[in-house]
Amino acid sequence: MYNLSFISDKNLYEHTKDTILKYRFDINLKEFNKNIIDPIKFTFDYKIYHKDIKEAIDFEVIRQLDKSNANHIGYFHQNIFKYISSEWIIPKEGFDLINEKKKIYVELKNKHNTMNSSSAQKTYIAMQNQILKGSDITCMLVEVIAKKSQNIPWKITINKEQFSHDNIRRVSIDNFYKIVTGQDDSFKKLIEVLPKVIDDVLKQESHNIITNSVYNELKHIDPNILKSIYKLAFSSYIGFDSLNI
Repeated sequence: MYNLSFISDKNLYEHTKDTILKYRFDINLKEFNKNIIDPIKFTFDYKIYHKDIKEAIDFEVIRQLDKSNANHIGYFHQNIFKYISSEWIIPKEGFDLINEKKKIYVELKNKHNTMNSSSAQKTYIAMQNQILKGSDITCMLVEVIAKKSQNIPWKITINKEQFSHDNIRRVSIDNFYKIVTGQDDSFKKLIEVLPKVIDDVLKQESHNIITNSVYNELKHIDPNILKSIYKLAFSSYIGFDSLNI
C-alpha cells in the first residue's frame, strides 16, 4: 500500500513498471556508433584516468545507455499526471501537458539548464502566442530540477529586450504537483514511496543484465582497440588507412 491519495496504488505501480520496461539493457557497435565517439577525447580520458581500454569502452557504453534512459525518466514525469487527473492530457504535438478545463499549457523540462537561449526563446514565444487566445490562459515552464522551489513569472531576454507576463510561469515540480493535486507536499510524498514501488516492480519482473558486444566487435575491426575507435571516426581521413598507433 503506497497510500497516496492523489494516485491509486495500481496506477502508480503500472506507470512505474512501464517506465522500467523502457530501460535499455543491450547495445552493439552499430548503436554505439550512432553518436560517433570522439576518439581524441577518449584517448585523453582513458590515459589520464589510468583506465584499462575495455573499462573505458564499458564506461562509454554506460554513458550512452544512461543518456537514452534519461528520456524514459521524462516519460515518467510527463505521463504520471494523466493518472492523477483525467483533466490532464498529453497532446501529440506542441505542449507536453494540457489541461483544457483549467486552460493550463505546460512545457516540462527535467533540469533548469537543459534549454539553450534559442530553445528558451522559441518556447517563450509559443507561450506568448498561446496566452493571446484568452486572458484566462496560463502557460508554465515546469522544471523537475529547478534552482529552487518557485512559481513565478518567467523572465526572459529576447533580442536584448526583457519580457515577463503573469500568465507565463516558471514553476518547480513540487509547486506543479501542488497545483495538480491540491496538496502542498504531494511531490514529496511521491518521492518517499517511489523506491518501494520500484522494488515491488523489480520483484515481479526478470532482472535484465546489460549485454554489451561493443568491445568484441571493435576487436574484429582491429586487435588494437584504440586504432579501431579512430577508424570508426576517421576512416576516410587522409593517411588513416595506415594509422600506426
